[in-house]
Amino acid sequence: MRPIRALLVLATISMCAAASIGKEEIKIVANPDVGASEISRDELNRIFLMTKTSLQGTGHVEPVLETAGPAHKTFLREYIGRTDVALMTYYRSLVFTGRASIPKAFSSDSELIEYVAKTKGAIGYVSANANTAGVKTLKIK
Repeated sequence: MRPIRALLVLATISMCAAASIGKEEIKIVANPDVGASEISRDELNRIFLMTKTSLQGTGHVEPVLETAGPAHKTFLREYIGRTDVALMTYYRSLVFTGRASIPKAFSSDSELIEYVAKTKGAIGYVSANANTAGVKTLKIK
C-alpha cells in the first residue's frame, strides 16, 4: 500500500509542477495620470469587459491589450476568464450593438508601454520582467 501512496503523492506533485510551467507573471500598468495605485480583480475584469469605464480618482480609463504571447494568455486566464477568441467575439458584439469599440492592441510589451505612457487613462498588462519606465504599475488587491 505504501508504494501506491508514494506514487500518488509523486503524481500530484508532478501535476502541480506541470501546471505552473509556462505561467507568466504579469504587471498591470497604467498612464501616470491614473489616480489609483491599486485595482481589484473585479475592477480589472470589468474595465477589460467594458462594463466599467472609470476608476476612483481617475476619469475615463481605456483598456489596452497585447495581441499574443504568454502575458496575454495569463491575463485572459487569470483576470478575464475567457479565451482570446471568446474575448474578440465579445468585443465584436459590443461594436455591433454600438456600445463600445475594440481596444487597441499591441504586439509587444514595449509598444504597449509606449502607448500607455502617452495616453491619458490607458491601462494594460505586460510581462513581469518588462521595463515599465514611464508608466505606473498598479497593485492588484
